[in-house]
Amino acid sequence: MKHTIYALVENKPGVLARISGLFSARGFNIESLAVGQTHDPTMSRMTMIVDAKDEKILEQIKKQLNKLIDVITVGDLTKKKFFERELVLIKVNTAKTAKQKLTAMLNKFSVRILSYNKTMAIIEATETKEQIIMLLETLVKVGIKELVRTGRIAIAE
Repeated sequence: MKHTIYALVENKPGVLARISGLFSARGFNIESLAVGQTHDPTMSRMTMIVDAKDEKILEQIKKQLNKLIDVITVGDLTKKKFFERELVLIKVNTAKTAKQKLTAMLNKFSVRILSYNKTMAIIEATETKEQIIMLLETLVKVGIKELVRTGRIAIAE
């Protein structure tokens, strides 16, 4: 089962390494990781998506995270209502696609065309994971040249 975990941590060097080390020591892969400073510059929030079949081990990891001196709080959003988003920047081929046609293809998504010329366009999207996947499936038809994607971020309702 996929779990959406967050940790509010002190904004110090080495914190990310210690936290990711806890997950790797238990054999959990972090599917997605996003870290950013909060409204308080002394704190950062880490959002991690992990696939954990064993809930007992996951609970143990959360307890161990809480014991780390740089960790302020740990939470699991998995069984709560929450919003999640990813940001993706996509460079697509426009040699065979007019801007109007590209815009029409993108109509059903929350996207912005940041740049457009005769050979390529750069598109920005902020969506759920599922919507990002659907967007990429649509853009494969045009031709994706390059893609940069953040990890997911989440906040409880």
